[in-house]
Amino acid sequence: MSSASEPELLVLHAVRILGTADDESAAARYGLDVAVAREHLLDLEAFGLVRRAEFAGLGGWSLTGRGRAEDERLLAAELATDPTGRPAAVVHEVLAGFDPLNGRLRQACTDWQLRPGDGGRLDVNDHRDPAWDARVLDELGAAVAGVRPLLARLAAVLERFAGYDGRLDGALAAACDGDGSRVAGLGAASVHGVWMELHEDLLATAGIARGAVTSREGAD
Repeated sequence: MSSASEPELLVLHAVRILGTADDESAAARYGLDVAVAREHLLDLEAFGLVRRAEFAGLGGWSLTGRGRAEDERLLAAELATDPTGRPAAVVHEVLAGFDPLNGRLRQACTDWQLRPGDGGRLDVNDHRDPAWDARVLDELGAAVAGVRPLLARLAAVLERFAGYDGRLDGALAAACDGDGSRVAGLGAASVHGVWMELHEDLLATAGIARGAVTSREGAD
C-alpha cells in the first residue's frame, strides 16, 4: 500500500523541490489547500525552517539550512516507518534505473539547444532542421517512456511521487505539438523542469546530496 506523507512534510518538501515557492505553488505541488499550506509555511517560518524574500513585488519561500536538515530528517523518518524496508529499497533501486535515463534526457536537452557547427564547434540550434529536432524529440520521448515504470513503482510505495508521469507526458505532448519552450525552458512546465524536480526528489528521498553525485551520470 502506498504511504501518504504528512502535510507538514509535503509543504516543506515542496519548497525544497521548487527552490522558491509562493503559497499557491507550495500548495499546488502536492494538491493541498492553499490555506492549509499557508498555515504550515508560517509555522515553518516561526521555527526558522523557511524564509520569505520579496523583490520587485514578487515574493517566495525558500529553505534555510535548518529547514533542509529537517526535510532530510522527515524524509528518512518516513522511510523508516515501514518495518519491511520496502520503500527505501524501491527508492534506491529506482534511482539506479534512473541514472542512465538521466544521461539520455540531459543529452537530448543539450541537443535541443545546441548542434554541431563548422570546425567541430557547437552552434545554437536555430530549429531550421526538422529532422534534427524530430530525432531529439524521439530521444526525449524515449527517456520519458523509460521512466514511467520507475515512477509507477515509486508511487506504489510513496504517494507523493504520483503525478510526475502525467506532468512529463503533458510537457512532452506540448513540445511535440510545436511548443519548443516545453522541452528545456525555465520552470516546471518543461520536460527538463519536471525532470529536475524528480531528480531532486529522488536524491533527497534517498538521502543523497546532489553535489555528491560524482560517480553517476551527473546532476541535471
